[in-house]
Amino acid sequence: MNLRVLIFGDVMGGIGRKAIAKILPKLKKELKPDLIIANAENIAHGKGITQKTLEELKKAGVDFFTSGDHVFDKKEIIPVLEDKNSPLIRPANYPPLASGFGYKIVEIGIRKILMINLIGRVFMKGDYDCPFRKFDQILEETKNEKLNAVIVDFHTEATSEIRAFSFYADGRASIVFGTHTHVPTSDNQILAEGTGYVSDVGMAGAKDSVLGVDKENIIKNFLTQMPFEHQIPETGKAIINAIFLEINPKNKKAEKIKRVDKEVEI
Repeated sequence: MNLRVLIFGDVMGGIGRKAIAKILPKLKKELKPDLIIANAENIAHGKGITQKTLEELKKAGVDFFTSGDHVFDKKEIIPVLEDKNSPLIRPANYPPLASGFGYKIVEIGIRKILMINLIGRVFMKGDYDCPFRKFDQILEETKNEKLNAVIVDFHTEATSEIRAFSFYADGRASIVFGTHTHVPTSDNQILAEGTGYVSDVGMAGAKDSVLGVDKENIIKNFLTQMPFEHQIPETGKAIINAIFLEINPKNKKAEKIKRVDKEVEI
């Protein structure tokens, strides 16, 4: 049987966490996923991760968590990142001395899934190592593992960068999915050599917002160029963006990929 995977985009603050908790029982019944993944770098009021917010999403049913450039914003999460048994990883192409792990192997029954987190360099502020070469390095380090899937969260600003990477990884990754922009794209497809792809999954967060942030302060910022605090709406209509895919565990290739976009009231 194929491996069935449900992937949520960036979960934005409390409203995003509540939206996941509200919609997930229905999606689990409908899609019957073997593995549920979410990008967690914005779960603690839109910036960073805490142990409490991570546990909340684990309790809601999320199995594994990727992250991005905000992963270290809350220092209390560092011990979790350094725990080899934790279901949370940070981008693998951070400098070598950064806390945490950039990839882990997840076991679902007898199946082994290599989970990789990478971060882009185009338009990003950090001084990251090359994600392309880091991907090669990880595959080399895990070449003796009998893997059934290779899943890559590429946290990127530029669609050109993730698009190029997807072709670079085609046939070697089961899925390359984008996070970071919070804007869902409709370019989900299976590439020529069997790698599933989408430029950005999107987010789980407030619908009437700017990327999950209260729109009024963002508008003021654009009008005045003065700094206004980012406020995350806690109630109202929430959107949940995800992708669902099926992976053939014998050859690690994607056989089906589709968008899953929902709305709930919080």
